[in-house]
Amino acid sequence: MNASVPIKHTQAESDLFDRYETAKDNLPGSVTVNALREAAIAQIRDKGLPHRRVEEYKYSDLRAFLKSAGPLAGNVDAASARSVLAAADTFADLDRYRIVLSNGTYAAELSDTDALAKEGVTVTDLGDVLTAEDGARVLSYPKTGPTDGIVALNTAFVQGGMVLEVKDGAEVSKPVELVHVAEFAGAQVTRNRIVVGKGAKLRLLESFVGDTGEGEINAVFDYDVADNAVLAATRLIVGRTEAARLLTTTARLGAESELRTLGFIAGPRFTRNQQFVDFTGENSEAKVYGVTMAGGRDLADQTLIVDHAVPHCNSREFFKTVLDGEARGVYQGRINVAQHAQKTDGEMMTQALLLSEEAEMANKPELEIFADDVICAHGATSGQIDEDLLFYLRARGIPEDEAKTLLVLAFLSEAIEEYGEDDVTEGLEARVRDWLAGH
Repeated sequence: MNASVPIKHTQAESDLFDRYETAKDNLPGSVTVNALREAAIAQIRDKGLPHRRVEEYKYSDLRAFLKSAGPLAGNVDAASARSVLAAADTFADLDRYRIVLSNGTYAAELSDTDALAKEGVTVTDLGDVLTAEDGARVLSYPKTGPTDGIVALNTAFVQGGMVLEVKDGAEVSKPVELVHVAEFAGAQVTRNRIVVGKGAKLRLLESFVGDTGEGEINAVFDYDVADNAVLAATRLIVGRTEAARLLTTTARLGAESELRTLGFIAGPRFTRNQQFVDFTGENSEAKVYGVTMAGGRDLADQTLIVDHAVPHCNSREFFKTVLDGEARGVYQGRINVAQHAQKTDGEMMTQALLLSEEAEMANKPELEIFADDVICAHGATSGQIDEDLLFYLRARGIPEDEAKTLLVLAFLSEAIEEYGEDDVTEGLEARVRDWLAGH
């Protein structure tokens, strides 16, 4: 008989259990939702936080990083949130609608809900959805389920968020920014569902402003892209912070639909941006891009799983990473092709540029193919700045620092420009320059 050995909990895990007991009666949810919360916290008690002995977290050990866990963020008044928003520089002068989550809850008074309604977009407070009889539906993820440690944490503590629905055939004229405002030393836990109706088009911007000190920001985004619909989602994870940024995306694509995403990381001490894309309808396409910059002793993890479950679908994954100091970069990507998913075309590439001898990059691209009529490929490279190119620029009178900046910018811009959202490209490239100026 094999007896299970009880796990010895860390200080952070003990803090999380105390947090749950303190907060559970005030968290929104129906009886079914509360049962899901209980199951999620039980998983953390049983398995602990994700750690290096869990294959998916081998290179990004959250258990080792979190030394303690503070309480959940409380409500802030609209004036304080407006002050944080006014000082924030997310997407600069880009003309856009805004939806605001303040310390984890939907702030209708700060959001452009009336203007969005005229465009065929409805926004619902997730807290209201969770308390409804069928509220558990927004916590159901067929691919990741509650077994992922970060998703389990989100399920246990989710404070709020929003459900955004674009009606069939609507083409939203301006991008919609979902901005998370943090003004509390602790934790902010949100979940957001984005539904793009049949034949509809939406450009989504996601950003995070303010600071939670040494706490954590845990956000789950659920994309449901219907038949013939288009969604382009840009995620901006920037700004110096000691808080753990734990971000999860699940995406389901209907027939003849298109999904494009870009995850842009620069600044946080510990970031895990994980994405799970599931093709459920034929003749659809997903293009997933990542741009990562990390310095000091930061860790930045971009993890991606693409499931080709139906025939005749295409996917492209292109990730660029620049590391300085003692930073560690992680790319874990896998393309799954089911046995009946014939005529799949999938291609994955990850490239890293190391600016110091101490920087480390872990590249782990994988293919798992059970069909025989497919085109699939993956590749990975890591290296330093090309000395011949650097010499070429310096021979033409360009100072060394400026020459290196040009080469790094060219390296990262390849992914930014291929993403294809021209109105955000200039702002993202400016952020690359700002980061390089400090490294």
